[in-house]
Amino acid sequence: MTATTVRGAPRKLRTTKSAARRRRVGIAVTYSFLAAVAVIYLFPFLIAIATSFKTEPNATANPLSLAPSPPTTSAFHQLYQDQNFLLWVKNSAIITLSVTFLRVFLDSLAGYALARLRFRGRGAAFATIVAVMAVPGVVLLIPKFLMIRQLGIYDTYYGMIIPLLVDAAGVFIMKNFFESIPASVEESARIDGAGIFRIYWSIVLPMARPALITIFILAFQGSWNELAHFIISAQSTSLNTLTKGVAQLASGQLGVGNRYPLKLAASTLMTIPVAVLFFVFQRRIMNVASGAVKE
Repeated sequence: MTATTVRGAPRKLRTTKSAARRRRVGIAVTYSFLAAVAVIYLFPFLIAIATSFKTEPNATANPLSLAPSPPTTSAFHQLYQDQNFLLWVKNSAIITLSVTFLRVFLDSLAGYALARLRFRGRGAAFATIVAVMAVPGVVLLIPKFLMIRQLGIYDTYYGMIIPLLVDAAGVFIMKNFFESIPASVEESARIDGAGIFRIYWSIVLPMARPALITIFILAFQGSWNELAHFIISAQSTSLNTLTKGVAQLASGQLGVGNRYPLKLAASTLMTIPVAVLFFVFQRRIMNVASGAVKE
């Protein structure tokens, strides 16, 4: 071993230790920043949960406190006793489940047709779908209202459900996912005499489970939290959903005073189904980025 090699070894060791130290510092700074962002993001939710267990004087005096003093569940009891909360839940559940399952089916069906079938106007149809994705939803509220009135389904479940059954983003996601599945997967079934719907239903659809779960989550969240469409499609209080009911509480239409605990108790309960659904399927949602089978 030469003298140069002996002298160079400590220098390399110092360089390695310095790089490792910089890497540790970089990781610590990154995680500290992410932790700070997480706290800022979660703080309003924590305030909402804490306030729902406060008394109204305590919520008014200490609106940002995370410690109810004294803790109470009176807001939840009042919500069930004085408001049509169970009716709101029932309407939201009927609409959300109907929209979610039908949207998953129709989006996947349309996506498969655009990915596999060759027909005149296919490119124009897909371009139109992409263009619709760029249109703000509020722009379509008046045309939706006029169509619902003309079809005679205003102020009914049909008027609240049918316009939400298909969305451009879902069709776009399903088309791209189906195109990532090799066409050779379907050839053997086609040779055996299977029709196009049988191939879609029995072979291709089970392979698209990550995309289907993603559409399911987006459809459930979107229809559960929808408000603007429900405002223009129904006016009867018997068809109020959770979003409309909570919006009326927040605007003070259903009582006097600030009623912070009551409003945030309703908001907290409304958040639970979407949060549970997301955490249950979180790992599967991320798998959609991995694509399908490769040839």
